[in-house]
Amino acid sequence: MSQDRHYTASDIRVLEGLEPVRLRPGMYIGSTSSKGLHHLVYEVVDNSIDEALAGVADTIEIIIYEDGTVSVRDNGSGIPVERHPQTGKSTLETVLTILHAGGKFNNDAYKVSGGLHGVGVSVVNALSESLIATVHRDGYEFTQEFSRGKVVTEIKKGKKVSETGTEIRFKPDSEIFETVEFEKEILITRFREMAFLNKGVRITLEDRRDETKVEFHYEGGIKSFVEYLNRNKNPLHSEVIYIEGEKDKSYVEIALQYTDSYSENVLTFANNIHTPEGGTHLVGFRTALTRSINDYGRKFNLIKEKDNNLQGEDAREGLTAIVSIKLSEPQFEGQTKAKLGNSESRGVVESKLYEGLSTFLEENPKVAKIIIEKAQSSARAREAARKARDLTRKRSILDNTPLPGKLSDCIDTNIENNEIFIVEGDSAGGSAKGGRDSQFQAILPLRGKILNVEKARLDRALSSDEIKNMITAFGTGIGSEFSLDNLRYGKIVIMTDADVDGAHIRTLLLTFFFRFMRELIEKGHIYIAQPPLYGILRGVKVIRYCYSEEELNNSLDELGRGSNLKVQRYKGLGEMNADQLWTTTMDPENRVFLKVTLDQEEMLTLDETFTTLMGDKVEPRREFIEENAIYAENIDA
Repeated sequence: MSQDRHYTASDIRVLEGLEPVRLRPGMYIGSTSSKGLHHLVYEVVDNSIDEALAGVADTIEIIIYEDGTVSVRDNGSGIPVERHPQTGKSTLETVLTILHAGGKFNNDAYKVSGGLHGVGVSVVNALSESLIATVHRDGYEFTQEFSRGKVVTEIKKGKKVSETGTEIRFKPDSEIFETVEFEKEILITRFREMAFLNKGVRITLEDRRDETKVEFHYEGGIKSFVEYLNRNKNPLHSEVIYIEGEKDKSYVEIALQYTDSYSENVLTFANNIHTPEGGTHLVGFRTALTRSINDYGRKFNLIKEKDNNLQGEDAREGLTAIVSIKLSEPQFEGQTKAKLGNSESRGVVESKLYEGLSTFLEENPKVAKIIIEKAQSSARAREAARKARDLTRKRSILDNTPLPGKLSDCIDTNIENNEIFIVEGDSAGGSAKGGRDSQFQAILPLRGKILNVEKARLDRALSSDEIKNMITAFGTGIGSEFSLDNLRYGKIVIMTDADVDGAHIRTLLLTFFFRFMRELIEKGHIYIAQPPLYGILRGVKVIRYCYSEEELNNSLDELGRGSNLKVQRYKGLGEMNADQLWTTTMDPENRVFLKVTLDQEEMLTLDETFTTLMGDKVEPRREFIEENAIYAENIDA
């Protein structure tokens, strides 16, 4: 250790005001990517929603302007403008320039709030190139301007007004964010959700860039939310079951409806904040749901004395539900507020749901019978799946061939290095096997298209040889036995042809992973290979590969569009020889992979997409294709 370096007081840097936010923005908004950019809008809208929760606002208007600014306006009480006793500045300036300054710390001002940390609007101010706050309060309009968290103008008292409310207009700082382009669809999804969760609140989003405007207003609240989620599914009972109640200063709303699907879709919220990792409110919901269904079934002899109780997964098959709790002091686990930690929330949700659902089942015996028969069908399928797994395991042991016969395995067993390519057909499998590096690359060819698991339970999926081969090759097991502990490959690569059939097989595989092996996606193990679409030949020799039509045209312009150049379109991997497939698609030095990721905030959209594309209803699928056809590239008719 050097003796020349002395650690003194001058080495300590004191960050003042909002400097910490600009220095480490990710600590406050998650990232400086598109996700963080949109988070700025959410922070301001959350403040307006808090006004609605306090009963003083019912309208929120968001406008995206052509110059890249966004405004959020509500008809709440307006941020106070009088001198703050602690800071000596106006309360408006205090809220916008000091972290942890806000009405959310005073339970008398806001009984329930999503923005509990009191950092929202000040963080937005810190990360904005410009921000203008306009307040209507006390009969006048007040304005103040800021830039990158610092005051530009003092608060100005303007014209007389009769209404009250606050408007924040800001321009995100391009020095901070990777992109400052707002995506309307992302905001639409969020604000639709907010309107569902706060019945009666009217939220409008106007986009001046393309002169469009959408409005969200649901008097049915979360009942309407469940109906919306099930619009492309087949409900088993027409009425959405709705339960609400208050206990220990917490207000609980629950809405649920069963469909004929096999997947579960339960969304939980605490003070309007989506908690994708669940928490105590989800535990309470699951416990009460299973207990109330079993108790009703026993009481009315729908579950026979000799039969076992229904398990939680049986009670939740085909269920769509919203669990929303609003409490005065939520305790979230983690910076992203993904999980609720309040211990009392479990008891509140559990008692209210058990009481409400038990009453509903007794008053609606026809619906109760439908729900129990659905759960019993799930239980039978679960038992059949267990027997199928056991039989497969026994056969593997007896035959002494634990791995699928078509699998060409690799030598390296370290998942930090190895990878398996899922390819369609023996032709592509032959090219891939011949071109691979057998040290770390395994090949598993599939025969045709795998089963569409969106329309099948696990027991039926396990009757598919192709699915069983994948499960065995991956080593993870499936269902209740699924575990990454025995995963055999670090990268699972979907490598299909660049045509309609290849796209369909890719979608079928992604559906399978999403429904039955979601953790493989969450932990970053699933990839999609990108084989070239074109080869530019001079004579018989390929001189360049192109992965898009744009790249092809640019390359032809660069090389000169002479008669000695020829373009070859690759419709299938089998059209490439082994060396070509290695060079273009499998060689780590040259290949292009797309990593399949799963954003918890987009889970709702993903679930809807798989239901739409792979479910029973044709009309929603046709509408989806028509709306998104403009984004499709290089798909053969």
